[in-house]
Order: sequence, then C-alpha cells, then structure tokens
Amino acid sequence: MVISSSPQPEPPSALVAYLQRELGLTQRALELGIRQARLEQAPLPVILWRFGLISLEQLDLVLAWQESQP
Repeated sequence: MVISSSPQPEPPSALVAYLQRELGLTQRALELGIRQARLEQAPLPVILWRFGLISLEQLDLVLAWQESQP
C-alpha cells in the first residue's frame, strides 16, 4: 500500500482523457484507480501501475506526459 502524508488532488480531466485515449483504459479501470488513489492518498498513475492496469513503460509515458503539461 502506498500512503502519502498529504491528500492527493482529483486527477485532472486531461489526465483521465489521456489514459483513456492513449493507453486504452476503460472507465471501470479508471474508477477503480481513482477510488484506490483516494483511499491511499497516492498518485493515480502509481496506483494504476501497482494494480497492474498499466505497465512500467506506460507509467513512464504517463509521468513524462504529466511533466510536459503546463
């Protein structure tokens, strides 16, 4: 379990759209990830990777995409 000392913000809609469009995640997978991210107060991409919903390579892509966002 990943637990942060500070609550994580809701994932931006652009991130959710990216995950659906580029990685093909289903709405159900995203709902599971968001719910677990809230419980664990952890970043959504890390939760998705930990649950096996995205690969390590996909996690790297997501993190790189997030860094490129304004």
